[in-house]
Amino acid sequence: MYKNTFPKKRYNITLDFLQEVISKEDKILDLGVTNPFSEILRKEGYVVTNTNGEDLDVDTSAVKSDDYTVVTAFEIFEHLVSPFNALKDIKAKKIVASVPLKLWFAAAYQNKDDIRDRHYHEFEDWQFDWLLEKAGWKIKKRVKFTNPVKKIGFRPILRRFTPRYYLIYAERV
Repeated sequence: MYKNTFPKKRYNITLDFLQEVISKEDKILDLGVTNPFSEILRKEGYVVTNTNGEDLDVDTSAVKSDDYTVVTAFEIFEHLVSPFNALKDIKAKKIVASVPLKLWFAAAYQNKDDIRDRHYHEFEDWQFDWLLEKAGWKIKKRVKFTNPVKKIGFRPILRRFTPRYYLIYAERV
């Protein structure tokens, strides 16, 4: 596992995970604008369409399309006030999503200057599981992983051992 050589650990883990659960024949709708990871997926042979950065709290029409078999959402749902609405409205039968986990030793991410770049939620794994279940999804595979930082101090040491991301594969019930 983690055989890839991308600069970010989470890209390696996410790609390996996705390759285990999603076929290259699947059509993927990736929530969010084109980003480095959606480009990696394209280079790996996946058919990926990105959304246009619309506010999924207000307008979920992008996820209501029958054109896709999979929706991917990598670090998206924490930016929504109500991720339930988007999760409920997804028409695809499969989802691969990751969210940041709540860390007991660090406050949730805040950006007071950019409303689109703030976390309304940082989940505990059971909270995200319940949210998915309530929205009509059954989790088939999950993994948690760390996000070490190259800094000195107590929190950087904790980040080496404390999972920061939660990645799931689920299917519509």
